[in-house]
Formats: sequence, structure tokens, C-alpha cells
Amino acid sequence: MRGLSLALFLRDRLLFIFMALLLLLLSVSMLLLERERYPGLVELGAVYYFIVLGLFFLGTWLAVDYARQRAYFKQLIEAISRSEELQATRIIKSTVTQEQKLVSKMLQEQNRAYLNELGKYRRQQELHNHFVLQWVHHMKTPVSVVDLLAQEALQKTASTQEEQRSLALSLQEETDRMSRGLEMMLYTARLEKFEIDLHVERTPLHELARQVVNAHKKLCIRHSIFPRIEGVAWVETDEKWMAFVLNQFVSNAIKYSKSKPGAKKLVFTLEDFSNGGGRMKVTDDGIGIAPHELPRIFDPFFTGENGRTTGESTGMGLYLAKQVCTRLGHEMSASSVIGESTTMTVTFQPRGIHILQG
Repeated sequence: MRGLSLALFLRDRLLFIFMALLLLLLSVSMLLLERERYPGLVELGAVYYFIVLGLFFLGTWLAVDYARQRAYFKQLIEAISRSEELQATRIIKSTVTQEQKLVSKMLQEQNRAYLNELGKYRRQQELHNHFVLQWVHHMKTPVSVVDLLAQEALQKTASTQEEQRSLALSLQEETDRMSRGLEMMLYTARLEKFEIDLHVERTPLHELARQVVNAHKKLCIRHSIFPRIEGVAWVETDEKWMAFVLNQFVSNAIKYSKSKPGAKKLVFTLEDFSNGGGRMKVTDDGIGIAPHELPRIFDPFFTGENGRTTGESTGMGLYLAKQVCTRLGHEMSASSVIGESTTMTVTFQPRGIHILQG
């Protein structure tokens, strides 16, 4: 260790040593020339003394400088030998020169950035693993219901047409739940490679809203929910990703409105801005969200009292919708009146799609 650090120290100063010896040689040459020119002016012993004195000062300076930086070299070599450890750069503390201090600071900043990125990746992995486990548990419910309905259908061989229709509707509702769960799992996987799976174009929001509503029309009819689209808007967005966001809005509206008696409304209010942006509000007649829970509805796995009451919520739908809107450069917010309604708002900024936040 000591020999290696000394070798590194001297190797870095070869140019300095060469220049010092060159200056010493030139000085001795000048003294010898003066001695030849003026015999007796400069004694030969004085020349030898000058050489020894010059080498002594050179060696002393190198020894002192090496003593100052020996700890730095040892720590640097130790850090290299332990480079597989995340905190190896913290070993380097005995910096002396400004260059060494800057290099040490740069290494610490790089290490901090790496640890932050690693922590972010680990959090994403934890969220993903948590979601997979919760998704599997969530899918067990509709599968069990389908199995029970199938057993009931087998037992009622002489069932009436109305009973058969009711069983078919129940089966269809459960399969729709499984399809939405599979779709959410698929979009969760795609979200990590968002920029690859992106196609931006001028999109008619009113047509997109109509397509999403048509996809849920059977459930809307069954639970007496009457959708209405007011206004038109053309915005820059990705049609597929925005369809996913709207599906979350409509699914939540149905989920938290179906328990209320009577007819319920689901209103899409669209506004087209003159500067190229727009706004979309989706208002339902559901049970609403408590004020103290409203700031947390976009957190992953947050279900709140409503989700725990219905037992159908994974706590990931609005989180994923928020992530999609943020990456598209859209602003998403929510407001609610407990027991009356909930409004989800998406604001499309002009040219906001080019932000593409990571």
C-alpha cells in the first residue's frame, strides 16, 4: 500500500522533478561557465555544495508534500478496493489540494445522485410489487363471483328467462371488472416506458368522451346513470392514454353512484380555449369524497372510506390517471361535495404536451 501510493505520488510529479533538475543543471552550468571565465571566482566546492543544497530542498519538498497527501492516497486506494459498496466515496476525506477537494465533492455529488436514483427505482419497484399483490387479491373477488353464478346456473336448470337474464348481467358485470383490472395492470406496466408508447395528435375530446361512455353504457343503464356531454373541445394529447384516464373517471362514477337510489347524472363539460388549450370536467352524482381525504386521492393505494365501504377499490386508478396527465403536461384536480357529487377536472395547456415530464 505504502509503496504503491508513493509510486503514484512520484509519477504524478515527474514533470515537476524534471523541471527542477533542469533548472538545477542550468544553474550549475552557469556557475561552471563563470568559473571558467573568471578563474578563482567560484570554487568547485561551492558548486558541489549548490548541487547538494538544491537536491536537498527538492527532496525535502517532495517528502513534506507526500506526508501531507499520504492519507489521501491511502483513502483513495481503499475506496477503489471497495468500489462495489455504495458508500465507498465517503472514505475519501483527507483532501489537501483544491483539485482534490473538487474531485471529492464531485464524487460525493455523483454518489448522492446515484443513491437518489436508486431510491426512486426501489420505490417504484415497491409500488409495482404492492400493486401486483393487491391486483391479484382484487381479481379473486370477480372470479369467485363468476364461479358462484355458474354453480347457481347449473343448479337452476328450470330457471325462468328473467332469472337467466339476471345471471347473464351479473356475469357480464364481473367480467367487465376483470377486464378493467387487466387493463389497469397493462397500463401500469406501460407507464414505465411512457415515452415509447406515445402518439400525440389533435384530438376531439367530445368524441373520445362519447366512445368511453358507450363502452360503459350497459352498466350505466343497469344502475340508472345517464351520461351527458356538453360542449366540444380539440386538444393536443394522446388519445389512448386519455381514454384510459376517462375510463377511470367513468368507472369511479359508476362505482360510487350505483348505490344511490333513483336516476343519476354523469356530465362531461368541455371547454375549448382560444389559445389552443381546453378544459374537461366530469361530474357525477355519487356519494362524494370527504374534505380531509380529498388531498390524498391521487396517492398510490389510497382508498379512503368510500373504497373500504364498497370493497372494489385498489387505490391505483386515480394515481395512474394523475401520472398520465402529469407526463402529458395536463393539469388534473378534483373537487367534491360529500353525499352529492364529485368533479374531476383536466386542464389542457397549449403545447403542454411537449413538456413530457418524467
